[in-house]
Parts: sequence; structure tokens; C-alpha cells
Amino acid sequence: MSVKDTIKNNPKIKKLVHRMLIPKDEARPREWVKLLVNPFIHRVGKGAIVRSRTRMDVLPFNKFELGSKAVIEDFCTINNGVGDVLIGSNTLIGMGNVIIGPITIGNNVILAQNIVASGLNHEYRDIDTPIHQQPILTAPITIEDDCWIAANSVITAGVTIGKHSVVAAGSVVTKDVPPYSVAAGNPAKIIKRYDFEQKDWVRV
Repeated sequence: MSVKDTIKNNPKIKKLVHRMLIPKDEARPREWVKLLVNPFIHRVGKGAIVRSRTRMDVLPFNKFELGSKAVIEDFCTINNGVGDVLIGSNTLIGMGNVIIGPITIGNNVILAQNIVASGLNHEYRDIDTPIHQQPILTAPITIEDDCWIAANSVITAGVTIGKHSVVAAGSVVTKDVPPYSVAAGNPAKIIKRYDFEQKDWVRV
């Protein structure tokens, strides 16, 4: 059994390691983890930039990858505490985005400003237990290559946005978006698709 499996399968050891990595009741890692562990664990491609005013709640027990020439702008929060965060090459994570794993973002993707994409949900159905004490649920988000997610959109857990698709500003995406589609609204619906025979975007 690996060291990682040993820690995961032993609640006491897991709690101790967790406390060493993260202060009590917080989501962000301790400074020593940021400085001495993460740079050797996580992959950041050549020419990638993480702006100085980004909050990187990135821990060593899940993956964080940032592709070459990708940029994470100021005032973002990136959190891999409950699932991997994988960001492709030449991808822009615009100002003020909140990205919570598990999430995979492809190559040449544009995320505009103030977008929330979270693969995390909270259980709430037990009315005798405060929600923050109930289990955390996760479902991976996938944003495929060449997509554009416009400002103030929300991408909910479990959603896949297909290649070269557009999500209009202010949309709330609760269901999959097929490749080569435009989605808009709350909840988001498909309003256009690319027609390869006509070589044009056609309203649905």
C-alpha cells in the first residue's frame, strides 16, 4: 500500500496530515506548503503566468496543472482541495474567476471575468444536521478546447461544455453543452449550433 493510500485509509493520520497542511477551519494551505511543497508537486508549463493577486488554495494531495502560456489573472481563486484542477495551454482565466475542482479546462479556452465553475456541492437533505457538517459532493466539470465562457457565468458541477462552444454572459449552465454550440440564459439553453454543411451558425 502506498503512503498516500495509508493516509487516506487511516482517519487519525489523515486528520493529522490535513491539519499540518491546512489551518483549522480554512481552505487555503499553510505558507510552507506553498513555498516548499507545491512547486515540486504541481506542473506549470513554460511561459504560464499566475498573477500575484490570485488566491491559490492549491494542496499537494490533488493535482494542479497549468499548461504552457496559460494565464490566471488577478483576483481569482483556484482550489483543488476536493478535486484536481487541470488547465490547458494558451488558456486565459480572467479576473475574478472562482475555479473549484474537480475540473478540466482544455487548450485555447477563454474564461472572461467573474465566472464561477465549481465541481463541489454540499449535501443538505438531513434537516437535523447543519449543512456545513454534511458530506461534500463532487462531480467533475469539463470545458473542452477552444471554448469561450463570457462574463458572470456559472458552471455547475457535473457539466461538460463541448469543443468550440460559447456560453453567453450571465448564463447558469446546469446541463451539458454539445460541441459547436452557443448556450444562453438561466438555466442555459442552446440557442445556436454550427452547421457544417451550411458553414454557418444556425439558430435552434
